[in-house]
Amino acid sequence: MSGNAKRNIVVATMAVLVCAAVGLNWKYSSQEAVQQAEETGTKILGETALVSGQEDTELAEDTVYEGDDYFASARLTRQQARDSAISLLEDAASQEDADQETANQASESIQVLASYTLKEAQIENLVTAKGYADCVAFMGDDAISIVVSTEDGTLDAADVAKITDIAMTETGYAASAIRIMAAN
Repeated sequence: MSGNAKRNIVVATMAVLVCAAVGLNWKYSSQEAVQQAEETGTKILGETALVSGQEDTELAEDTVYEGDDYFASARLTRQQARDSAISLLEDAASQEDADQETANQASESIQVLASYTLKEAQIENLVTAKGYADCVAFMGDDAISIVVSTEDGTLDAADVAKITDIAMTETGYAASAIRIMAAN
C-alpha cells in the first residue's frame, strides 16, 4: 500500500470519526433536551459524579442552566473526536513500518486539526464578544458550521452578517461555505 493510500485512509477515518461524533452529539443532546424539558422545564448540565465515593447532590441542584448544556456537550464531543483522530494519526506516524512520507502527512494532518481548534475557539470567543449568549463552531476542510444561542432563539439578517464576517475573517472561507444556525 502506497503512502498516499495510507494517508487517504487515515484522513478518511479521521473525517468519519469527527462526523460520527458530531452526529451522535446532535442526536443525543436534542433527545436529552426534549426529555428534560418535558420533565422539568429546565435543563441540567450533567449529573453528579462519584469522585471520592460520595455524591455531591448540592452541586447538581445548583448547576441549572437554560440551553447551555448543548454547547458544553458539543465542545466536549468535538474535542474527544479530535483527540481520537490525533491519536490515530500519531499511531500511524509512529509505526515501525511507516515511511517518512506517511509520518510527514500524519504530522501535517495533526497541524491542520490544531489550527481548526484554534480557529473554532477564536470564532466562538468573537461571536460571544458581540453579545450572543453562546456559540459553538465545527470546522472542516472546506466549510464551517456555527450554532449560536441568542436571547430570543432567532437570528436575523444582521446577526447572520456579523457572524459570517467573523467566520470569513478567521477562516478565509467564502460566505457560501459558512452555515449559521440558531440553537433552540
